[in-house]
Amino acid sequence: MPPLPKRKLSASKQRSRAAHYKAQPMGIGECAQCHQPKLLHRVCPSCGYYKGREVIAHAAPERG
Repeated sequence: MPPLPKRKLSASKQRSRAAHYKAQPMGIGECAQCHQPKLLHRVCPSCGYYKGREVIAHAAPERG
């Protein structure tokens, strides 16, 4: 048989334990290629590079 608690845990005890679980801000770093801000461990949205190599090919802007 598994052990059971002798008494019900009070609401304040539960809430004080749960207070430590909160959202953390996203990590923002600088792209090594184009020096634009980007999310860490993700492909740069402006140049398409990740870890020094091109992952997403971006088309050159058309001149007209």
